[in-house]
This record gives sequence, structure tokens and C-alpha cells, in this order.
Amino acid sequence: MLTVAMVGCGAIGGAVARYLANHDNVRITAAIIEPGMESRAREVFGEEVEIGHVFDDIATSVDLVADCAGHPALRQHGEAILSRGVDLVSVSSGALADSDLYDRLAAAARRGDSQLRVVSGAIGALDVLCAASIGTLTRVTYRGRKPPQSWRGSPAETKLDLDTLSEAAIHFSGSARIAALEYPKNVNVAASVALAGIGFDETTVELIADPALERNIHEVVAEGEFGRFEFQIEGRPLPDNPRSSAIAAMSVAREILRPTTQIVI
Repeated sequence: MLTVAMVGCGAIGGAVARYLANHDNVRITAAIIEPGMESRAREVFGEEVEIGHVFDDIATSVDLVADCAGHPALRQHGEAILSRGVDLVSVSSGALADSDLYDRLAAAARRGDSQLRVVSGAIGALDVLCAASIGTLTRVTYRGRKPPQSWRGSPAETKLDLDTLSEAAIHFSGSARIAALEYPKNVNVAASVALAGIGFDETTVELIADPALERNIHEVVAEGEFGRFEFQIEGRPLPDNPRSSAIAAMSVAREILRPTTQIVI
């Protein structure tokens, strides 16, 4: 039986719990949450779940921790979890654009002989980029196209009139590192592509607001020694939160289940 502690109890955490409920070889035994979210955590994960506000509050031993709470949670809890020798699964790839945080988490993982396992999130085909990075990658471009309303709360609001936009418009073009730092709530996908391929500084990112779209579209183009690769996904949101990707939650559940599977792809 694989025991799991969840960080966060929002839309993605709730979806992960529902996906794992069908597997009797995994059990969520603990939750690390913000103060005031205790009732929500018990509603999502069950009445018997142990609740804490930091990892050291959790008395029950767990095999794995899954972070579904975003960049601040990874910054707050990541080092403590990894240094204690517990693997950490996270969707918060964009936080790793902060090179200081990246180095601290890597050092904590070395101390604890553990791993930070970054999931693919809302994108796919990262296995191709990971494999291609063993050889020579000459170009990796990520393009994120979303309806204007999906960019609310981001720097796009200061660059475009999202209410009156009549055609697709680019509001960011630059490196994955700058994109992740400027758009922390919007570009985990770009960060995951960068981590899988040629890094934050060499990966090119374009962010586009397109009023013709109803769903988010993520595109990756890569070239290198392996050949040429293109990938596109049109993602559906979670039913209870239109800002959260269904496939992102599925990718967390899949990564949690990997240690329980005898034949792994």
C-alpha cells in the first residue's frame, strides 16, 4: 500500500483524490493545507486524513507527497519534504525558473536521497523532449494560445484590451524563464517544456490571446539531432474549476501510481 500526503485541497487536489479512489493500492493519509481549510480537506480527502500546516506536523509516515497547491506551496514545503527523504510530485514547474529555489530543492533532494518529480501537467509528449535532450536539441518553441478571459490576472491585462480583442494577439515573446517569472499562474506548461528540453533560457515562448478560442491550446515545436517534432493539445478544464486543466490532474494521479505498477511506460 502506497501512502500519500497531499499538499493543497483545491480543484486539482480534489480531482487527484477522485482518480486515486479507484485504486486500492494507494491511500491518501495526510494533507498539508493552509489554516482555515481543514473542513475542505476532510471533505476532499476523507474524515480520517491527518491534517497539518507544514510537513513536520504530519506524524504519520508517508511514502510520497503530491503538491497540487502551486508555486508558493513548493517554495514553503519542498525543501523540508525532500530533505526528509520523501519523494515529492509537483505540478509547479514554473517555480523552478527561480534558479535559487531550483538549487535549494536540488540540494535538499541530495541530502535526503529523494527526488522532486515534476509532472507533465497540461502538456504532453515530454518523453520525446527528454529523450531528444540526450542528443543535441537546436530549437524548442512553446506557444500557448488561450481565450482572452483565461489571461485575466496576468500581465496580458496591461498589454491588451482583453474585453474588446477581435483577433489573436501575442502579448509575450521571450525565454521560458522570463515567461515563468512574469506569468507565474499561467505558464507551468512552458516551464515543463523547458525542463524536459534545452532549459529555461534557450526555450522560446509565445503567449497569445485569441478570441476565436473556447479552450486552451498548447503547442510545442522542437528540432535537433533526432529530427523534427510538433505537438498540440486542446485541453479541457476541470468541471469545478475552469482555470484548472483536467489532464494536469490526471498527470499527477498517474505519477503517484507509477511506483505501484510492475511494468512502466
